Amino acid sequence: MIADDKGMSNTSPSNQVPSNQVATVSVGPYPCGPNQPLLLIAGPCVLQSKELAFEIADELAAINQRPDVNVVFKASFDKANRTSVNAKRGPGIDEGLRMLEQVHQHCGLPVTTDVHLPEQVDAVAEVCSLLQIPAFLARQTDLVVAAAKTGRPLNVKKGQFMAPEDMRYVVEKVHASGDGGVMLCERGTFFGYGRLVNDMQSLPIMRSLGVPVVFDATHSVQRPGGLGGATGGNREMVEPLARAAVAIGIDAVFFETHPDPETSPSDGPNMIPLDAFGPMMDRLLRLRAACAEISA
Repeated sequence: MIADDKGMSNTSPSNQVPSNQVATVSVGPYPCGPNQPLLLIAGPCVLQSKELAFEIADELAAINQRPDVNVVFKASFDKANRTSVNAKRGPGIDEGLRMLEQVHQHCGLPVTTDVHLPEQVDAVAEVCSLLQIPAFLARQTDLVVAAAKTGRPLNVKKGQFMAPEDMRYVVEKVHASGDGGVMLCERGTFFGYGRLVNDMQSLPIMRSLGVPVVFDATHSVQRPGGLGGATGGNREMVEPLARAAVAIGIDAVFFETHPDPETSPSDGPNMIPLDAFGPMMDRLLRLRAACAEISA
C-alpha cells in the first residue's frame, strides 16, 4: 500500500492570482492549492473490472511516489450523459463503489467519481475523498448543495455553456452549504456543434474566485457526436493543452488513461494510453518546475 503522508513542497509556479487569495483544499491527505504539489486526478473514464482498475491504479501509484505530485484515482460508476441510448454506462453505484473502495485498499490512493443525483452523494462520500460534479450539472443547485453538505471537497466542472465568471455562484452555493471546499475545473467550451475549444483565460479568471483550478485535458479535446452515436476526440492535443495550463499555473490536472483506449466503453479517442502516461507526466512536471524557477 502506498503511504499517504508525503510531505508538501514549494514547487508550484507563481500565478497571476496572488497565492494568499486562493484557498487550499484538502483531498484526503493531499493539499491542493498555492505552493503545493500538483494534484493529478486520473484513471479510466468508466469502471470496467477490478483487474483493469488495479492495473491503472498501480501505474498511478508509481507516479505518486514523486514528491512533486499527489495522485487521486478517478473512475465513473455510471456515465449518465451518453450520446446514444445504447451506449454502455458502467457497473452502477453499488458495484462501482465497491470497486473504488477496493482500489483505495489496494494502492492507498484517494478515489473520486461523478455524482449525478442528490440521493447518490451520501453513499459516494463514504468511499470517495472528492466528489465530482459533471459539467452539464454545474448549475444544479440541489445536487451541488447536497454534495457540499457531505463535508467532502467538490471538483465542479465548468459547464461548456458557462462563462468562467459565472462559476462564482457555484462557489457561493458550496461555501453556503458545507466546509469541505471546492475546486473548479475547465473542460472546454462549445464551439459550433462539432468540437470543444479552450479559452485559457478561464483558468486565471476562475482562480481569481479564490479557489484552486483544475484543467481537464482529456475532455477538452472531445468532439461531441464525432463518431455518429458516440463522442470522438483527438488525443494528440491532450498534452499540448495540458502544457499550456501547467505553464499558466493551475493547481491540478485531470486525465483519463487506459491500457488500450480503443477498447474503452467511452472516451477512447481522448484517452492517453497507459504506457505513455508516466512519460507525459514527467514532461509536465519538469515544465512546472521550470516555470517555478523562472517565476522565483
